[in-house]
Amino acid sequence: MADPGLGGPAVVTAGPADPGMADPGPGGPAVVTPDPADPGSASPAVADPGVANAGAANRDPAESGRAMLGLAGPGPVPGIRVEDHMVGRIRRPIDLLRLIADGIEIVLVAGIGLVARAATTGAEQDIVEGSKHLPGPLLAIAHPVAPLALLALPVALAARQIIRRHPRQLAEAVATGILAAIVMAVVNALLHTSSAQVLYDAITMAHPGVSRLAPLDPALAGLAAGTTIIGLSGRPRWQAAVWLTIGTYALVSLLDSHTTVLALAITLLAGRAIGLAVRYVGGYQAGRPSAAEIALALAPAGWQIDRMRRQPETETGSRQYAADIRGGGQLDIAVFDRDQQAAGLLYRLYRSIRLQAQVSRAALLSLDRLVERRALMSYAASAAGVRTPRLRAAVRAGPEAIVFAFDHHPGTTLAELRPGPTDAQLALVWDEVLRLHQNRVTHRALTAPQLLLTADGEIMLLGLGNGDVAASDLQIRLDLAQLIAELALLVGPERSAGIALSKVTAAELSAVVPLLQPVALHRTTRTAVRQRKDVLPAVRRGLLGTSQQDDVAPIHLERIRSRTLITLIAGVAAVYLLAGQLAKVNIAALLKSADWRWTIAALGLSAVTYLGAALSLSGFVLERLSLARTFLVQVAGSFVTLVTPTAVGGAALNIRYLRRSGASAADSAASVGVSQVVAFVLHISLLVIFAAISGTSQERSLQPPDWVLYVIAGLLVAVLAVVAIPPTRRRLRARIAPLLGEVIPRLLDVAQQPLKLAEGVGGALLLTTAYILCLAASVRALGGSVPLASVAVVYLTGSAVGSLVPTPGGLGAVEAALSAGLSAAGLPGGTAISAVLLFRTLTFWLPVPVGWGALSYLQRKKVL
Repeated sequence: MADPGLGGPAVVTAGPADPGMADPGPGGPAVVTPDPADPGSASPAVADPGVANAGAANRDPAESGRAMLGLAGPGPVPGIRVEDHMVGRIRRPIDLLRLIADGIEIVLVAGIGLVARAATTGAEQDIVEGSKHLPGPLLAIAHPVAPLALLALPVALAARQIIRRHPRQLAEAVATGILAAIVMAVVNALLHTSSAQVLYDAITMAHPGVSRLAPLDPALAGLAAGTTIIGLSGRPRWQAAVWLTIGTYALVSLLDSHTTVLALAITLLAGRAIGLAVRYVGGYQAGRPSAAEIALALAPAGWQIDRMRRQPETETGSRQYAADIRGGGQLDIAVFDRDQQAAGLLYRLYRSIRLQAQVSRAALLSLDRLVERRALMSYAASAAGVRTPRLRAAVRAGPEAIVFAFDHHPGTTLAELRPGPTDAQLALVWDEVLRLHQNRVTHRALTAPQLLLTADGEIMLLGLGNGDVAASDLQIRLDLAQLIAELALLVGPERSAGIALSKVTAAELSAVVPLLQPVALHRTTRTAVRQRKDVLPAVRRGLLGTSQQDDVAPIHLERIRSRTLITLIAGVAAVYLLAGQLAKVNIAALLKSADWRWTIAALGLSAVTYLGAALSLSGFVLERLSLARTFLVQVAGSFVTLVTPTAVGGAALNIRYLRRSGASAADSAASVGVSQVVAFVLHISLLVIFAAISGTSQERSLQPPDWVLYVIAGLLVAVLAVVAIPPTRRRLRARIAPLLGEVIPRLLDVAQQPLKLAEGVGGALLLTTAYILCLAASVRALGGSVPLASVAVVYLTGSAVGSLVPTPGGLGAVEAALSAGLSAAGLPGGTAISAVLLFRTLTFWLPVPVGWGALSYLQRKKVL
């Protein structure tokens, strides 16, 4: 009977069964208990596996298996019973990956046309000039032949599909080609509109005569899309014919000035992208070998299979089968299909970029490399004396799959064991893992489903395919950290720590504890510990004791953090925005035209902001702080914010300063939190007040652009959605509650000292006021005139935008927001941009070298 979890009925071919087969129990891979043998069937004679068949070396393994069984040609295989579920169409991860790559390439090619038009024009001219040196008769033949070949090639491909009896694939290819042609026609129409004139000129490179024609070729795109659906991989003659036809057609079109290099590149990429999109959405006609073909492929290796039964897939994504050997015995079969070789590639690439090389393994895209790694790991584990299923055969099943056959061992995985494992069984797990590590081999996936308790009461390690040979000390410690964390989830932190202390010395564990962090763990373990946040701290306490836990810092395993990736992307966008603004302003003329009296006033107000920040911090700290040192810390923060987002670097620097000044970690965080909360409340209050004043003023009122109103409305909708949805509301409450739990008690303590409270609130008010007056002075320095209330609204809004954008100092976003705000307040665009650049120079760029000097001084004095 078929496994109902696989989605369809099984197809069973009757044949002899092995009556000696036993049920392995609830543990390892499931094996079917056979039905009574069919007396009407007879097993074919099996050749001696040690004797090589003539010509077998040059045959496909399945063909060799048919020859050994005395079968001629394709067809059902008598004597092999099969229970399988084969899907007709599949979505291949490699198609999605190629589609994304094509999309990126289209954007890059279009970008090259926009920013390097001269280079692309020169390349096209070189191609045209070089083609003129071709023999004249050849060019004369190419002109009439190229369009005819472009029509003849689809006809030839259609005939090929009919001969191969693939009418459905042919129909899909024709439909996709028509779709691609229609899409190209629509894109051509859009490119002719005025809004796309810049892109149109970039693609056509402003050639005379080209503007009268369509920039993209629908016929060529249709051909690219259709051939993508058909798939000519592994057919070199057909591939050569396609590229020869396209190349000839492209050359003739370039000679006649009917197209450009960029237009040809975008057409071919877009056509292939459409074909890949259709193939991924609609599915690809699977060329996977069936269970019977897999059994035949194992025959030349000496394994005569009597029965094959499909099993649920594992974490590796491979197909799994339970195979009964003719004459007794069982094998576990893992099949790796080529169409799944890119599964999870994007995630693995992300992990390899984010983490150090020894933590994350690069993706294997080659079936040959996969065979080598899995075979090497199996042989290394066997040589180490570790109990693991022995690899019996690794063979190809046609060009699309690799088959691994392992000894079958009945048993139960620790994930399925009810009740959970005993301490003695956990000790056996540790013994096997330590034996593996003694031979410098790691597992890399020590999860409960990979730890098998066999029928004889021993532990066996499964799934060694992604481990390391000649492992480094860090890789071995990572393996131990994974084991400790997984067992903590399984049996509890106390028991996991206890068994670890009984097997590994305290010195070794002290090097493992810093690695007990989610980023270092296997994906399933990482997900579980993030849901159970108390597990890892409890394990650390159990391994080192409560008193030592706070002194253990995690080892830095990441090349780059997720926050850094976001900051990098936002920084690129910010530089783009800033570059666009700088292109509109002559910096030298800006400095010459600025009124030096207002400029000096703005510079003085910029210095006052650091005094306000110092007072704001010290006012919410009960301990006595040196005002001079606190002032220098705020100046040093101007350098720190250059390399960190606005609200992150300054807070971390202040907490560090308070810790060095004798405050506890909790009090330091609470004091900085109170100062930020008070500053936020004052910021919002001042924004409301000045907005009301600006709106009721008889002078020019601030009229923001329509897009600002849409953005504000969108933010309000997002906030309401977060509050309205229970899961997000609970998550928001979970984040805010600890902060309020620290801030409110500290605020109550400060409120009992009125002078301290006045110092803190006054400092925050002075900080914001100085920034507003500095921006107003910058506007005056450039000869502009804007009401002070409007300047305040512009600054407060721009500062809020800069805090939301994860770029250093809000770079790019602040400039764009302030410039747009001043322009909306009535200031001419050029003057607004110049005033903002002067303001940012005085408040952001100019203090940077001074901040670096202050930071170096404070570090030498052990203040930071």
